[in-house]
Amino acid sequence: MKIALLGPVCWRTPPRHYGPWEQVVSNIAEGLVARGVDVTLFASGDSETAGKLEWICPGAVYDHPELENKVYEYLHIAHCYERAREFDLIHNHYDYMGHVWARLVPTPVLTTIHGFSSPRIHPAYREYNGYVKYVSISDADRLEGLDYMATVYNGIDPARFTFSDRPGDYLVFLGRISAEKGTHLAIEAARQSGMKLIIAGIIQDQPYFDTLVQPFVDGKQIEYIGPIGPDARNELLSNAYALLHLITFREPFGLTMIEAGACGLPVIATPLGSVPEIIKDGLNGLIVPDAAAAAARLPDILKIDRAACRRHVEQYFSLDAMIDGYLNVYKRILTGKEQDSSIR
Repeated sequence: MKIALLGPVCWRTPPRHYGPWEQVVSNIAEGLVARGVDVTLFASGDSETAGKLEWICPGAVYDHPELENKVYEYLHIAHCYERAREFDLIHNHYDYMGHVWARLVPTPVLTTIHGFSSPRIHPAYREYNGYVKYVSISDADRLEGLDYMATVYNGIDPARFTFSDRPGDYLVFLGRISAEKGTHLAIEAARQSGMKLIIAGIIQDQPYFDTLVQPFVDGKQIEYIGPIGPDARNELLSNAYALLHLITFREPFGLTMIEAGACGLPVIATPLGSVPEIIKDGLNGLIVPDAAAAAARLPDILKIDRAACRRHVEQYFSLDAMIDGYLNVYKRILTGKEQDSSIR
């Protein structure tokens, strides 16, 4: 089986700090190679993989402002489709832009939909429905009218995460600094509880950061440490008390939640999007309606078995579970058995 994995070129694969789509693509590539699949990863030239790397964009465009994003985006996608006949399947992780070429090649195309940034992009999915095959990353993130082959949850390798069974004395926010990620709500919960909060992640919305985050960053109770890499992430999560994930939007899949769980860290989250599929109240975290409830329920974190948080990830959100899901989808596409096999 020869698989072409078409990933983004926004960040390196795997990313040095932020880049959830790139991280998922890297996990899939390495997991498939470990199972003996012939994988060619189409990514930026500075990417790393145990498979074969194909690139036309020399580096991640967000790390190299001299590279025009749109120019290399289209050159990159075209490079993959120009070689389509070499593969049994193209697995697209580049949003709708990566599958609108599908009718030009004989190779079947599978798109993992990592979320819909706006209803305005829905036509690009509906137009190719039934021709391009679709996988959702959560049951919550499905567009009515599209035919899906399965839901395959994002997975991580738990062995790459440092487990700790001892709760620390600070709270963590990890992710994009933006209103929809609820950074301001994490600050509110921390201030109401009196606990220290460490904020890590890229600033996606500078005006939001300047008005609703920065004024509360004092370097003592509220600390902002910027984007972090895997080693610093593991240390931050494994030594914390809880992860605050008080999102305000229907998140397709929160990778941070399972990274926290792999470290044994319970998650306090609002019940939007995929959250109820990942967090089970009282088992691996707490589901709350708002910041005030998050602050009020912080003592309940001590009732959660941190080893159970780790086991939950190992059972449902591991790299092996994700690769099993995708291999099943690949085989069904290549044998013509394409009905939705999701069982929920």
